[in-house]
Amino acid sequence: MSNKNKLKHQAKEDILKNQEGDVDTQATVDNEANAEVSEKQKETEEIEDTSETKEDPLQKAQAELDELKDKYLRTVAEFENYKKRTQKEKAELIFNGSEKTVSAILPILDDMERAAANSANTEDIQALEEGWELIFKKLQTTLEGLGVKKIETKDKDFDVDFHEAVAMVPGVEEDKKGKVIDCVQTGYTLNEKVIRHAKVAVGQ
Repeated sequence: MSNKNKLKHQAKEDILKNQEGDVDTQATVDNEANAEVSEKQKETEEIEDTSETKEDPLQKAQAELDELKDKYLRTVAEFENYKKRTQKEKAELIFNGSEKTVSAILPILDDMERAAANSANTEDIQALEEGWELIFKKLQTTLEGLGVKKIETKDKDFDVDFHEAVAMVPGVEEDKKGKVIDCVQTGYTLNEKVIRHAKVAVGQ
């Protein structure tokens, strides 16, 4: 091969090598650029995901406020219903509170009606007295079952919680002073509460 041809061949090879080098360089640049773009895109997606998952404090506070408001309104409504119900029950209790007592006494009233009817057809005074005595005892037993008890006064010390002095008896023995001498009107308690004080005469 002549020198001229050798020079041409060498020049051609150099050109081809340069072209290959340019291609490799370009590929490297392209790969690096693509990698950088992918990284930026990934960071952007992560930021977007974070912003989506992070709850707005204002919205959270508003949701809690709405929940508390709902609970408050429900509580108020329940209390109003409870108040209306108790007021109705109280009114019914006041209006019909004596129903139990009246129902318990009605049988005694029946006995009294029968005794009154029979008293006109009999001359046996003793039988009438016994009949009325039985009715009286039945009334006492019924009242005791309802919580009504007689206030005892015989030989009791005068007690303003249970007795009402309507008379003072002077000149009594020393051991009778300050004690109940006589009971003018019987007193009663209902479930341990005084509903009528016993009217008594007290030794002075």
